[in-house]
Amino acid sequence: MSLTRTSIHRFRYIYRTISSPSSTSITTRFQFQRIITSHPIPKPFQFNSSYSSSSSSSSLKQDFIGDGDGAYPTGDFNFEPVTGFNKFTVKLKTLIALPWERVQHGSILKIVLRGQISDQLKSRFSKGLSLPQISDNFLKATYDPRVSGVYLHIDTLNCGWAKVEEIRRQILNFRKSGKFVVAYVPSCREKEYYIACACEEIYAPPSAYFSLFGLTVQAGFVRGLFDNLGIEPQVERIGKYKSAGDQLTRKTMTEDNREMLTTLLDNIYSNWLDKVSSARGKKREDIENFINEGVYQVDKLKEEGFISCILYDDEVMTKLKERLRVKTDKNLPVVDFRKYSGVRKWTVGVSGGKELIAVIRASGAIHRVESPLSAPSKSIIGEKFIEKIRRVRESKKFKAAIIRIDSPGGDALASDLMWREIRLLAASKPVIASMSDVAASGGYYMAMGAGAIVAESLTLTGSIGVVSGRFNLGKLYEKIGFNKELISRGKYAELHAAEQRSLRPHEAELFAKSAQNIYKQFRDKAAFSRSMTVDKMEEVAQGRVWTGKDAASHGLVDAIGGLSRAIAIAKLKANIPQDRQVTIVELSRPSPSLPEILSGLGNSLVGADETLKELLHDLTISDGVQARMDGIVFQKLEAYPSPNPILALMKDYLGSM
Repeated sequence: MSLTRTSIHRFRYIYRTISSPSSTSITTRFQFQRIITSHPIPKPFQFNSSYSSSSSSSSLKQDFIGDGDGAYPTGDFNFEPVTGFNKFTVKLKTLIALPWERVQHGSILKIVLRGQISDQLKSRFSKGLSLPQISDNFLKATYDPRVSGVYLHIDTLNCGWAKVEEIRRQILNFRKSGKFVVAYVPSCREKEYYIACACEEIYAPPSAYFSLFGLTVQAGFVRGLFDNLGIEPQVERIGKYKSAGDQLTRKTMTEDNREMLTTLLDNIYSNWLDKVSSARGKKREDIENFINEGVYQVDKLKEEGFISCILYDDEVMTKLKERLRVKTDKNLPVVDFRKYSGVRKWTVGVSGGKELIAVIRASGAIHRVESPLSAPSKSIIGEKFIEKIRRVRESKKFKAAIIRIDSPGGDALASDLMWREIRLLAASKPVIASMSDVAASGGYYMAMGAGAIVAESLTLTGSIGVVSGRFNLGKLYEKIGFNKELISRGKYAELHAAEQRSLRPHEAELFAKSAQNIYKQFRDKAAFSRSMTVDKMEEVAQGRVWTGKDAASHGLVDAIGGLSRAIAIAKLKANIPQDRQVTIVELSRPSPSLPEILSGLGNSLVGADETLKELLHDLTISDGVQARMDGIVFQKLEAYPSPNPILALMKDYLGSM
């Protein structure tokens, strides 16, 4: 898919917000690159990399930093029934709707939640689910008089907890309209059940797979494998919690990493228990005791009130027909997710206002430039992202901008260049960062250039640290009978070329100092951006990953919430009344590639495997210090693990690179 031509897609935003504050590859080497700022930063944002540890936070204070979560509007959805002339207008629009927008009155919107959920907008030919389109469909259905309710099929999901939280929020918002949402769960784990709990009723077939057994976190290590192969990894990581690289150099988990992962797991598990107990009207202890019993029988789940009824899919449909008073000899009118995605918001009366707010999405690993092997739809290309930022900055029609981030990081240089452009944009108009599943390391680097940062409570963020490394393949070369000789000029000329030997002392010293220099720049800019002293930032940096909730308590995040709250804060900073509708302009809506179009038409043999594509991309152009989050694998938080433990281990590590 090419992003050389970026179309602008507009959609309307009808949320009325409450103005009261919230109450509550493996590669053969990793070379380093210096982060270079070629031009001075404008005076309002001048940055001194030599901040002393005694610098006061007041000397770094910026006008646009908020005073905490409570200082911002909540962005909560407030349903307002369509009445009078507006009701007549909506009815007229639905009558004259385009053929593909026509929906029978009394229809059920059927949404199947399964597999990976992207934070990017998708073309109509793209496979998989898109969180923006899920949110749009729930919003349209809320006001669409032709839709009576939602039938939600929830199957095995492969996404983070922030997306799960947003879907749950959309369900609860939809229910404010008085319409119903029922869930059908043939296969259910913690994430799937977390969403289902937001529905009015939960159905499951008698043969359903339920595995509500708790959560685990795991880390795999390949040092022993490398020793057997004759590969010596040489890694320089800055930050005691920056465990990206430990999987290569160690055989066990460090105590610091164990501490960090334990805290993350405790936060996620505690949040799950709290939300589920509240939704099911049970005590938290009762939920935890039930989990510890290892119950898997569906009838036991029904008996304990964890599901509403044991029914097959056809029986649920019959029940819905009875609810909507559809005759038994008639079919229940159902509109599927893909068809309903073609219904315009205008058709159902969801209109926006005159003020425009731009949304720029940044999802996937960060790369500085695009290569023939890169997958633009699954990565952030720094050059292209900067083009969008500059377009918004130069345009007078946008009142504010939101940077929507779902990234574990990547190239440190690209992260810094994008940070600068976001800072320049923030000098001309309000910029809010909205975090999805993960905005860590390079992803956080981007976010800290915004005027305010909004994260979900279980967003994984922070990881302010860097890692750089190389492999000594000398012993492996001996085993396979390969030899390599170098002729060089310059003391450090062989630093990146001589993978057949270990680093010499002077090379190792330069290697370490270079990584330390980049970490210092990252940390100091984070301190400056968040109005902290360097010492204070060092306490929360060190490569540590935080949940959004903990990040907020440590000053790394300003507010907890989703995209709707980010929009509410953008309106506040742009002096737009909270009850006034705005038009959201999505930049970077993808155009479908030929393989996607053919695949969408049913040809499953077209297109390269994206995982291999990404691996080849990393093998060919990974040449800089990486600002990436550690390869954390939460069992039962992601897809089922690979049956091959070695493949699972390699996939885990590749995911962290």
